[in-house]
Amino acid sequence: MKNKNKVGSKHHNSNLDFKGMAFFFKIRDIFKPPIKKINRSMVKKGYSVLDYGCGSGSYTFATAKVVGEKGRIYAADIHPLAIEKVKKRAQKNNLENIETILTDCDTKLGDKSVDVVICFDVMHAIADKNKLVKEFHRVLKSDGYLSFDDHHYTEEEIMKIFSDGNLFKLEEQKDKIFNFKKVNGVNLSE
Repeated sequence: MKNKNKVGSKHHNSNLDFKGMAFFFKIRDIFKPPIKKINRSMVKKGYSVLDYGCGSGSYTFATAKVVGEKGRIYAADIHPLAIEKVKKRAQKNNLENIETILTDCDTKLGDKSVDVVICFDVMHAIADKNKLVKEFHRVLKSDGYLSFDDHHYTEEEIMKIFSDGNLFKLEEQKDKIFNFKKVNGVNLSE
């Protein structure tokens, strides 16, 4: 039975679907190492990063290497198995800079609390994209960045998602990674 969510995500996968996806990502990561995407993002040493839609943690753990001990990663996902898997792997590897968040949209992070949001291959599963984009804007620091990639969208569609509402502007594109800069002084209640 699928858990339908009206707010952020369309639903989370069944446990069996999640396990299959996690296995697929393990294989994918061999041929397409997650660190390559992280190196094209705006993540830097010492940063706090929200990995939204972390899944089994491919990008979470690559990010942990880049930000180092002084950085922090918030691994957020709608699926309880994703959170459990990331927690166990972080404990196994003695990574104390990873915190997990079970969420469908509201991360419960403080306003202007993260340097970078990474959102890779997740947006296509989100029902209320506008609400999620506003959440990213809210949690990003004034000089924060959103690093985005989702192969389900064309470049035009990506630009429309993030240009509506004028919350972000494209700073640079590195291969298929779009790095958007937060636009300040925007009223999120509009």
